[in-house]
Amino acid sequence: MPFVTSAGRRIHYETSGEGPDLLLHHGFTSSSQAWRFFGFTEVLQQHYRVIAIDALGHGLSDKPHDTHAYTLRQRTADVVTTLDDLGIDKVNYCGYSLGGWVGYGMVRYAPHRLRSLILGAAHPYADTSWDAFKGLDGTDPAAFITAFESVLNEKISAEVKMMIRANDLQALAAAAQQPRASMEELLPLIDMPCLMFCGDADARHTAVKRCTELLPRASFVSLPGVTHFGGLMQSKLVLPPVLDFLAGQSA
Repeated sequence: MPFVTSAGRRIHYETSGEGPDLLLHHGFTSSSQAWRFFGFTEVLQQHYRVIAIDALGHGLSDKPHDTHAYTLRQRTADVVTTLDDLGIDKVNYCGYSLGGWVGYGMVRYAPHRLRSLILGAAHPYADTSWDAFKGLDGTDPAAFITAFESVLNEKISAEVKMMIRANDLQALAAAAQQPRASMEELLPLIDMPCLMFCGDADARHTAVKRCTELLPRASFVSLPGVTHFGGLMQSKLVLPPVLDFLAGQSA
């Protein structure tokens, strides 16, 4: 079970398949196992060496209760340390939600490590919705979920609530209090091929589409009827454009 140490903390990842390298970064309250559970890994590993990371605070990675552990610079360093451990110079990066935010972090702090970017339900604009977590320490699961619903601007199903409650909510509450400042100044610097996707029932849809239009080598896929949580659950909708995009990078 591979781990790397980044800033003194353990980051877990797993690999499967063979081919060009593809790193998958999950969303907030999720884990690397989500890609397998929702059918992504089984398909992608037939064509790529898939590296699925557990973000700090999630899955089998360490879970500090200090918000300063979760800066964007540090999250980017966690990805870079994983790439270094595997001897990967440049990678195709696929991130959903939190993973998309970290994708923009890669553009800011480690653009030379990116071959291409696939970002789901993530934009580079300032997002003050995360202020809903201010003052929460994660000891009240109901308050945590209410705050998260406020961030998403959608209701969370009973099944997903159960999965969320299984996390270390104190670690996640600390992580959630990292500010999401604007990174739109990065848009002119994104010269690698990009694929952006978002559900049209996701409150972030308009912003994701808008930033895609400012990128010279980007395309946008709108997922009909799909909410924010649904975007990572709908592999049958997401995989076809992702596979087409990736095939274009190795052609």
